[in-house]
Amino acid sequence: MKVSELFKYVITRGIEADPRGKDGLAKVLADVKKEYDALPEEKKWEFDQERLWNPYVDSRVLNNPDDPEVSRVMMGINIDSAELLLADRLRERGEQIDLVIGHHPRGTSMPGLHEVMGIQVDFYEGWGVPVNVGEQILEPRMKEVMRSIMPLNHQQSVDTARLLGMPFMNTHSPADILVHTHIQKYLDAANTYTLGDVCEELKKLPEYRTGVRLKNGPHVIVGDKNGRCGKVVVKFAGGTGAPKTIYKALEAAGVGTAVFMHLKEEHMELAKEHHINVIVAGHMPSDSMGMNLMYGPLEKEGKLKVVRMSGMLGPE
Repeated sequence: MKVSELFKYVITRGIEADPRGKDGLAKVLADVKKEYDALPEEKKWEFDQERLWNPYVDSRVLNNPDDPEVSRVMMGINIDSAELLLADRLRERGEQIDLVIGHHPRGTSMPGLHEVMGIQVDFYEGWGVPVNVGEQILEPRMKEVMRSIMPLNHQQSVDTARLLGMPFMNTHSPADILVHTHIQKYLDAANTYTLGDVCEELKKLPEYRTGVRLKNGPHVIVGDKNGRCGKVVVKFAGGTGAPKTIYKALEAAGVGTAVFMHLKEEHMELAKEHHINVIVAGHMPSDSMGMNLMYGPLEKEGKLKVVRMSGMLGPE
């Protein structure tokens, strides 16, 4: 398949796993279309028209000269100029690299990060947090993320790809949604009683088992491993971390344990204050599982060969 076809596959897989459902995403896209149509003609050139069909604007085809056929890719969690130069060096040595795929946003997918955060409200609602509460606590966090990204050099790695003539894309929210949905269902079906039980269930999965060997496996960050976990919720998707005010809402909703990819120190203190147990599953293992869930079926069918690097753990 071509780069453009592979990217459409990515967006379709994300939509299929999205908790908002196809109808919910149709509403999201309809609202974007309404926003675009309301612009005066002289302002429409400023509008990011990819938003009209791609609900995950933190995932993009970043450089695609000639839209080549893809059968072997280099894939990593963070792809920057060094990784793109490595791909070019591997090509010079005779290795086939048709496309470089990163997980985390780069280029124009980076300043769009705050735009995908709305899905978090749907997660909160599933945990028992009312929609009005979820929207009000998330809005300031979305603005904070937007401001924090504005000073960054978004195009640095994309410029490297352009000068090398290297096809380059990233897969962020669709992969995170896949692993978020997968782990929530997995833990819902597991017979967990304590926080330690939750960690042990995660360690049965290949990426987390590898994470343990690499000293980056699941850990109880708030609470005791022998303590009861209560209602367990997973927060892996939604662009970036939840707002600080989520812990008060989780306490009110009766949540016992939150499973995150990672956690800031200030969030740990707030979780303690509101009696929410926290398990950090591991950032690289979780991101890797999302990417493996996304591209693994193509590997198994023999449609794609993947060279993993930059923190990307294999499924075995």
